[in-house]
Amino acid sequence: MLKCRTVWKKLAPLARASSTVCRQNVRRAGLTNGRIPIRVPTAHMSTGPAGGGGDNLKYALLVGLAGIGGLTYAVKTLRGDQKRYEERIAEIESRPHKATKGPVTDVQTAAPAAEASETDAVPEPELEAAPSPEEPSPPAENAAPDAEAVAHDAEAAPSSKTTEPPPAAHEPVVEASPVEAAPPAAIPVVEEELPPPTEPSPAELSEPEPAPTLVEESVTLTEPAAAAEPPATAPPEPQSEVVAESAVDSTPASAKVPSHAPYLLIGGGTASFAAARSIRARDPGAKVLIVTDEPDLPYMRPPLSKELWFSDDPSVTETLRFKQWNGKERSIYFQPPSFYIKPEDFDSAENGGVAVLTCRKVVHMDVRGNKVKLDDNIEISYDKCLVATGGIPRNLQVIERAGEEVKKRTTLFRKIEDFKSLEKVSRNINSITIIGGGFLGSELACALGRRSTESGLEVIQMFPEKGNMGKVLPEYLSNWTTEKVKREGVKVITESLVKSVTYKDDKLEIHLKDGRLVKTDHIVAAVGLEPNIDLAKSAGLEVDSDFGGYRVNAELQARSNIWVAGDAACFYDIRLGRRRVEHHDHAVVSGRLAGENMTGANKPYWHQSMFWSDLGPDVGYEAIGIVDSSLPTVGVFAKATAKDTPKAATEQSGTGIRSESETEDTATSPVASATPPPVVEHKDDYGKGVIFYLRDKVVVGIILWNVFNRMPIARKIIKDGEEHADLNEVAKLFNIHED
Repeated sequence: MLKCRTVWKKLAPLARASSTVCRQNVRRAGLTNGRIPIRVPTAHMSTGPAGGGGDNLKYALLVGLAGIGGLTYAVKTLRGDQKRYEERIAEIESRPHKATKGPVTDVQTAAPAAEASETDAVPEPELEAAPSPEEPSPPAENAAPDAEAVAHDAEAAPSSKTTEPPPAAHEPVVEASPVEAAPPAAIPVVEEELPPPTEPSPAELSEPEPAPTLVEESVTLTEPAAAAEPPATAPPEPQSEVVAESAVDSTPASAKVPSHAPYLLIGGGTASFAAARSIRARDPGAKVLIVTDEPDLPYMRPPLSKELWFSDDPSVTETLRFKQWNGKERSIYFQPPSFYIKPEDFDSAENGGVAVLTCRKVVHMDVRGNKVKLDDNIEISYDKCLVATGGIPRNLQVIERAGEEVKKRTTLFRKIEDFKSLEKVSRNINSITIIGGGFLGSELACALGRRSTESGLEVIQMFPEKGNMGKVLPEYLSNWTTEKVKREGVKVITESLVKSVTYKDDKLEIHLKDGRLVKTDHIVAAVGLEPNIDLAKSAGLEVDSDFGGYRVNAELQARSNIWVAGDAACFYDIRLGRRRVEHHDHAVVSGRLAGENMTGANKPYWHQSMFWSDLGPDVGYEAIGIVDSSLPTVGVFAKATAKDTPKAATEQSGTGIRSESETEDTATSPVASATPPPVVEHKDDYGKGVIFYLRDKVVVGIILWNVFNRMPIARKIIKDGEEHADLNEVAKLFNIHED
C-alpha cells in the first residue's frame, strides 16, 4: 500500500494535467463548431477533411491510451518491485547466520525486515572495524541509535527511494558481483543513506571526504556525494591506514614497517642523521625512514670514549648525559624521541617527518627493483636511498681463534652497549688491557687510567708502534704523548705484537712474540675499523680494493638513485686523491651533502674533513688532510697558556663536538702575527704548535696541537696546494706565538 500510494502521488499530477488539456480542447472545439456549423458524415470523422473536431478526438484517444499504458506499467512495476523486495529481504535475513562466527553487534540481531533494505549494511563496517586497537568502542555502541534513525527515515520516506536498492544486482554502482564472490562472511555495500557517524574515526581524521576501501576484507564504503562513482575512486591514504590497522592484530611486528619510503637511509649513525636533517631542510614535507640494527636512536659516538668516562654521575650509563669540558651538560642523542615520528604513522604523516626503524637490518638490496629486504624478510621500496652503514670494529685473529672464554672477556668498542658493558666491567675487575695505540685506544687508556687512581684498577695499553698514535704523530710527538698517557696512570707496553691469548685460572694470558706474558681480566681490542660493505654483493655496488668501502663519484653517488656517506664511502678528493675517512666530521659533512644531492642539489664534495682527539681535558689536537707519520713533517711549537686546552676551547666555542661549528665555506685567513717565534729551550716542551705534513713539498695535512678554532685556515692552506719556502711564516697565520 505504501508503494501504491507513492506511485499514485507521482502519476496524479500527470493525469490531472492531461484531463485539463482535454477539457480545454473540447471547449474550444464546441465554440468553433457552434459558430461555423459543418455537417460531416460520422463515417468520415477520423479520415475526413481537416477540422477541429477530428483532431480533438485523436488527442483524446491518445491520452486515453497513454493513461491505460501508464497504469499497466505501474501495476507491473509494483509487482516486480514487490517480488524483488521479498527476494532482497530473504537474502538479508540469511546474512547474519553466515556471519555468526565473528562478534555480532546488537544492530544485526535487532534489524527488522521492513528496514533491512536501508540498514542491512550499517552493522557490517562496525563489525569489521571494532577489533582495531586504535579505534574506540563508541562507534559500535552508537550503531544501534543510528540504525534506528535510518529505519525511521525508511518508514517515512517515499517508496521511490526504497526501490533503488533492489536493482542492486543490475546496477554498476553497487557492484553486486564482488560481494557475491567474497568469502562466506559477505560484507554488503553501504548505500547512500548511510549516516556519517557510522564512518570509522581514523578515516574521518585523515580525510574530510572519507571513502576508505578495505581491500583485504572486501568492504566498500560510499558517501552520498560519491554514490554514482565506483568504489575504486576511494582515496588511497585512508585505504593504507585502515589496512595497516587491521594488520596490527594479525602481525604486530610487520605492521610497524612502512612498505614504501621516498627517502630510505640504511644505517642509524651520524651520517644518516645529517642526511635526514639536510633532506628535511630542503624538502620540508619529505618522509625519511632510517633503518638501523641498533636499538637506539641516532647518537654521536665521540663522547663514548671521551666525556662520558669523566662524568661524576653514577647513573651515566642510563642517562647517557655528560658534562662537556666547558661544564655544559648534554645528551649523546642528536634529538629526543619526540623529534621523530613513529614508523606506524609514517604513511599517514601529512607533513612528513623522520622515522627510525630500530633493531632491523637490511640484508639484501634490489637496485633494479628499488627495494630492500630486512632480516625478517619484510621488503621496503624506495625512491632514493642512502647507504651509511658505517664500519665494524676489527678484532685480532688470535682472539677469534682463542675460544669462547676469551671472547666473553673481550670488548670491541663501538656502540652504546659497548660503553655500558665496559663501564660495568671496569668496576668489577682488577686489571684491563687495551690493545691498540690509535685514537680510540689512547683515549680509552687515558679515561680508564684516571679511574685507576680512584679504584685501584690496573690499566695496561699495548701496541706495536714505538709510541702512542705512532702512525699519525711524528716520533718525537708520539713519545711525548706516551709519557702523557703514563702520567695518567696507564702502564704502556710499546713494540708489542700479540702471539696468542689463552684463558687460565680465571685470567686472560696474553703471550707476546718477544716472549713477554701479560695477565689481565679483560681485553679491549681497539685495532681499527672495517667498512661495512655487506650489501655490495646483492646491490652490485663497486668496492675499492685499496681503501675499502663503496666507490662513489664526486656527488657521493654509487648509482643514479643511491648515495653513500660516512665511514663506508670511498670518495675522490680533488686535492688529495681517492680517500676513505673514519671520523665524526666527515660523517657530518658527507651525510649533509648526500642529503642535499638526494633532493637535487648535485653538489660535488669539496670539503676537507677534520678530526680531533682529546687525551683528557688538558691535551687535545685537531687534524685535517693526510696525517701519516711516514710523510716528512715540519713542526712549529710555542709555549702553551691556560687557554690552550680542550676545556678552554669548548668554553670559548660553546660546544664539545667541535666539528659542529665547522662549515664548508673557505674562511678568511687572519693577519699573520708579527711577533717573532721564540726559541724553544727545552726540546720536549710541546705546549702548542702546528705540524705540517708534506708530499712533494706541498702541505697535504696539518695537525693543530692544542691550537683550537683555527681549522678554516688549515683547510685553506691545503686547498690552495701551494709550495711554501718557509713554513714558519705559514705557522704565523695560526697566531700560536700570541699569549
